[in-house]
Amino acid sequence: MKILLLGEYNSSHYTLKEGLQKLGHEVLVVGHGDGFKKRKVDISYSLKYTTGFSSKVKTALYKLFGFEITSLSVKKQFNDFKEQLTGFDIVQLINETPFNTIPKVEKELLDFIFKNNKNVFLLSCGTDYVSIKYAHDKKFRYSILTPYFNNKSTKKDFWHALMYLTTPYVKLHEYVYKNIKGVIASDLDYHIPLIGNEKYLGKAPNPINLEKLKYIDLEVTGKIVIFHGINSFNYYKKGNDIFEEALAILNKKHADKIEIITVKSLPYQEYIKAFDTAHILLDQVFAYDQGFNALEAMAKGKVVFTGAEQEWLDYFNIEEDTIAINALPDAKKIAEKLEWLILNPNKITEISKNARAFIEKEHHYVDAAKIYLEKWQSKI
Repeated sequence: MKILLLGEYNSSHYTLKEGLQKLGHEVLVVGHGDGFKKRKVDISYSLKYTTGFSSKVKTALYKLFGFEITSLSVKKQFNDFKEQLTGFDIVQLINETPFNTIPKVEKELLDFIFKNNKNVFLLSCGTDYVSIKYAHDKKFRYSILTPYFNNKSTKKDFWHALMYLTTPYVKLHEYVYKNIKGVIASDLDYHIPLIGNEKYLGKAPNPINLEKLKYIDLEVTGKIVIFHGINSFNYYKKGNDIFEEALAILNKKHADKIEIITVKSLPYQEYIKAFDTAHILLDQVFAYDQGFNALEAMAKGKVVFTGAEQEWLDYFNIEEDTIAINALPDAKKIAEKLEWLILNPNKITEISKNARAFIEKEHHYVDAAKIYLEKWQSKI
C-alpha cells in the first residue's frame, strides 16, 4: 500500500515508516523534524518566525492585523509540495494539528488532505483536545497540567497545551473527527482519555528500531552515572525542576558515588549519543506511560525514570521497578528510588536487561507496524 504519515514527534512516524517498509509498503513522512530535535523526515518544511526578534514581529502583526505569519509561511511551503500528498491508500495524522498552524490554516491544509485521499486516520500523540480536556478536568491523578495548576508557571507558558480548549481548536477537533476513519493512541496517556470514544480503534505501541539502537551492557563499577536531559521549552511540563531537586538531595548524601550529566535542548543525533555512558536516565515525571525518548533509552539498556504508573503495570502485567522506574511528582520519593539503585547496583544491571527485553517484546518496529496496519485495515 501507499501510506502517508503526516507530522512528526520524536521519530514515531519515521520509525513506523521503517517498519512498514520492511513489510513491503511505500511510505512518505512529512513534517518539520520536531523543532530543535531535527528528526528525519522525507518532505520537510520549517516553522519560521518562532524565535528571537522575528517572533516579536510575528506577535505584533497578529495582534494588529490578525496575520499569523508562521502559519502563512507553512501554507506557502505546503503549496509547493501538496501535489505529492494525493492518492494515498492510508494517511495518518500525528495529531489534530499535524502542520502546527493556527486552526483556520490547519483546516485549509487538512481539507486538501481529506479531499485527495481515501482513508485518513488520527494518532493521538502529543497534545490534542481529548487528552488536554481530560487533564484539565483533573481526571488524571497528575498530568502535564499539574505544574500549571500548582502555579509553577503562567498561562502563557502552558498555552501550547491550553489552546486546545479554546473555541477555534475545539471546532478543529470536531472537523478532524468528522473526517477521519478512526483514532489510535500511542500510549496510555492518550489511551485512557479515549476509552469509550466511538472513533477509537485502540492503542498501538510506539515503534522502536532496535537495529539502530544497540544494547549497551552496563558495567556497574565506580560511580553511577545519572543523565538528565532538559528540554528548556517543556521544563515544568516534563518535571525537570523536580528531577533537579531530587538530584540535589541525592548529591548531599552520595556525592562520592554518583556522576551527574545534565544537557539542555540537544538535537536528536547529539542527544541519543550523549547518554551512552549513563546507567540511569531521568526522562519525565507527569506521565503514566513511556514516551519515545524513554523507550529509546530503555532499548539501549538504561534504567529510566519516567511514566510507569499502576495502569501501565496492570496493562502489561508486570511488577513495579523491574523494567522502568515510575517518576512520581515528588522529589524526595525520586531521590529515595535513586538511592535504592545506587546502594543496590545489581538492580541496575537487572532492570537494564529487563528494559531491553521489554522493548524487543512490546515495541519492535516491525511488530508495531503490523498492529497499525491491522487497525487501519479494520476500517477500510
